[in-house]
Amino acid sequence: MTALPQTAGPQRKELSPRGKIVAFAIMCVGMFIALLDIQIVSASLRDIGGGLSAGTDETAWVQTSYLIAEIIVIPLSGWLARVMSTRWLFAVSAAGFTLTSLLCGWAWDIQSMIVFRALQGFLGGSMIPMVFTSAFAFFAGPRVVVAAATVGALSSLAPTLGPTVGGWITDHYSWHWLFFINLVPGLFVTIAVPLMVRIDEPDWSLLKGADYPGMLLMAIFLGCLEYTLEEGPRWDWFDDDTIRLTAWISAIAGVAFIARSLTYAQPVVDLRALKSRNFALGCLFSFITGIGIFATIYLTPLFLGRVRGFSALDIGLTVFSTGLFQVSAIPLYTILARRVDLRWLMMVGLAGFTLSMWNFTPITHDWGWRELLLPQAFRGFSQQFAVAPIVTLTLGGLPPARLKQASGLFNLMRNLGGAIGIAVCGTILNDRTNLHFLRLAEHLTPASAPLRALLAKVGASDGASLGGDVLRGQGAALNQLWTLAYREAQTMAYADAFLVILVCFIIATLLVPAMRKVAPPRGPSADAH
Repeated sequence: MTALPQTAGPQRKELSPRGKIVAFAIMCVGMFIALLDIQIVSASLRDIGGGLSAGTDETAWVQTSYLIAEIIVIPLSGWLARVMSTRWLFAVSAAGFTLTSLLCGWAWDIQSMIVFRALQGFLGGSMIPMVFTSAFAFFAGPRVVVAAATVGALSSLAPTLGPTVGGWITDHYSWHWLFFINLVPGLFVTIAVPLMVRIDEPDWSLLKGADYPGMLLMAIFLGCLEYTLEEGPRWDWFDDDTIRLTAWISAIAGVAFIARSLTYAQPVVDLRALKSRNFALGCLFSFITGIGIFATIYLTPLFLGRVRGFSALDIGLTVFSTGLFQVSAIPLYTILARRVDLRWLMMVGLAGFTLSMWNFTPITHDWGWRELLLPQAFRGFSQQFAVAPIVTLTLGGLPPARLKQASGLFNLMRNLGGAIGIAVCGTILNDRTNLHFLRLAEHLTPASAPLRALLAKVGASDGASLGGDVLRGQGAALNQLWTLAYREAQTMAYADAFLVILVCFIIATLLVPAMRKVAPPRGPSADAH
């Protein structure tokens, strides 16, 4: 083990500066397709359910199974990379992701789809944290800022583009191509990474003293937690026996896992890195940005589908502006990051995200792409300034020997934030819709003269269209009134959800000055594994 740095060092010197850029770009392709697949099915679940003859509850597992598997493997990636090396872990991960993508496209029923999606998330998830680590292993000085900006952009851009890409593919081809499009880039990454990437060497001796009980506890903890968060809003949380059971199992396993990680000599996840103020705050910021990115990606397509009745393609085109504005912010961020303290750029990004949520709160039932353009522009532009500095400030100050395991924890916090954000927003939509509907119904009584006039007018119109049947006309008018009231109640609940996200980002913005300034490492360490 003592010879590892000496072995790995010369291998990295074989790569020219251009070779490092190419290798890093290849790894970014792998990370991008793994992140894209989190949300690529979100706008097309109805089509997938129809193609596989599955109900809404079953179809939701197409996304849930992927998230559960991915959230388990991400914190394991640091240890796996030390055992297998970054190069071979990434190659195996890309190969597994590609094969399971093919199987997802060939799925013959909903059960096979759920199994293949879980395998896809588990096998492909390791590509995500490895790119974060490689940015600091490949580059030095100002180039680290550019690499971190690239990773930050892709990590928030890919989930944002997911509904757009998925909607377009489903509308023009079929839902099977949501998975088949991964085959070419997946094969490319699988072949190119072993040829190009040189960071470290495998250390199979780590298999002997590995913390296998800690791995099991972590898998139970995160798997049950993700299930509870994903399924809780659908089954009214603790009123359901299964949700109550998984919550208890998650809590007990979580406590045991934390105790094990803090006392075991070589834990699978380095929780001791949280002693660093920047790393602890960075994980918190990663958690909050995960809430913002994933919850808004969840809310916006849901609003456009349920309230506006948009198709998958229309939903994708409407949310596409977020990605465009984020891409346009990359050059400006790269220039400013070399001249301005990253903490203040991060504060600008978090404050801009807060402003974006504020612009979402006046949402009404007739909002379309024009009304959503400004809030999404703020969100897309701010994502770049919020996420990229967090990567540098959180991981840039850690010793290289702890970087991989810490990177897994950092990425876990973002995905966990997204899972909790989506669960909370789902609960808000359910509970607040019912509350707003009851409040609206209190005013829709026979004592209201405008209501009587409206029902008389609509009832007469509906009765005439129904062959002069007055009773059926009045029933149709009441049904129309119920639909309108429910639509308005839903819209008000979406505004409430955006307001909750706004509060989270206000807290994050106020905490930025607590972070210490971090100078990017001057060069990649020989033991950056």
